[in-house]
Amino acid sequence: MLQKTYDWMMDKAAHRHAIWWLALISFIESSVFPIPPDIMLIPLVLAAPTRWFRIALICTLSSVAGGYLGYAIGYYFMDSVGAWVLAAFHLTEKFAAFKPLVDQYGVWVIIVKGATPIPYKLITIAAGAFKFDLLDFTFASFIARAMRFFLVAALLWKFGPPIRDFVEKRLKLVTTIAVVLLVGGFLVVKLL
Repeated sequence: MLQKTYDWMMDKAAHRHAIWWLALISFIESSVFPIPPDIMLIPLVLAAPTRWFRIALICTLSSVAGGYLGYAIGYYFMDSVGAWVLAAFHLTEKFAAFKPLVDQYGVWVIIVKGATPIPYKLITIAAGAFKFDLLDFTFASFIARAMRFFLVAALLWKFGPPIRDFVEKRLKLVTTIAVVLLVGGFLVVKLL
């Protein structure tokens, strides 16, 4: 099933309306779709490197907009749709472990987790279920998703196809480094 979905996404990445397919995938991945939009983002940026900023921006905005759907699922339909989505993606245990993190770290946990390859749908549904402030959720989601998609797009723009394998195989490492640098930068500014 996942291989067919992946193949379908790769086919759409070569479509003449690929940017709109990317927007759709970014939107639905935030709540119910199994494969991250990076699968389409990477070939789109490689095919049009001078448009990397626009592609990353569309991916980011669509993902954040889709986050509202995930938030609504958690807020209004946690016991039915939310529970089903989390069970379908084997995220039920991670959902339970997420509540204390949200309570303790708030916006920061959404920024950190939202920038990493862990399923963003877990964050969006959990934020809604835990009644996390919608403005804070929007801010954190935008920062997290922009960090992730702009980092990938910028690396591909700067280094081209040679960096593709590195990004695809080590996406978690790349985004973790970006998060550490961001959080470290905020800590340095706060301490100075």
